[in-house]
Amino acid sequence: MKRILKTLPIILLLIAVTSCSSVRVAADYDKDANFNSYKTFAFFKTGIDKAEISDLDKRRILRAIETDLLAKGFTKSQNPDMLVSIFTKSRERINVYDNGFGPYGYGWGWNPWYWNNYRTVSSSTEGTLYIDLIDANKKELVWQGMGTGYLTKSMNKKEERIKEFVSKIMEKYPPQAQ
Repeated sequence: MKRILKTLPIILLLIAVTSCSSVRVAADYDKDANFNSYKTFAFFKTGIDKAEISDLDKRRILRAIETDLLAKGFTKSQNPDMLVSIFTKSRERINVYDNGFGPYGYGWGWNPWYWNNYRTVSSSTEGTLYIDLIDANKKELVWQGMGTGYLTKSMNKKEERIKEFVSKIMEKYPPQAQ
């Protein structure tokens, strides 16, 4: 029984960490837009400059978007049909796990598990990446994809995580008729 009580917080923490590795995505689009007419793209520098992330991360995101659009058959152009912009949000999340086996968590009187009070505190950063596709002629937003997930602090895995965000978001483009 004591072994289970000692390993339970570790197991729950592992489940919480591994379940947070995915990217949750959503997309919205202009139902009147003709997505078949978009063949070329360029990045909308004015919008991208407003994103509050490092220049290195901006370049990583833009390279991932460019790779994805080229794979979908688009061509990068000086006179594009579509402009691509991004913006980001992030927030710090503090997670506290308390098993409740403390001096006051098990009822009245003496508590045999008094010294087995497990409290785990961890922090993580949850980020949201928005990718906007703008009709270059009309200067109107025609598609927006959003991905939310936990960010990695590991410099080795940062580019991999950014690619995952972008590819999951861009899976929603072009929108399927409903």
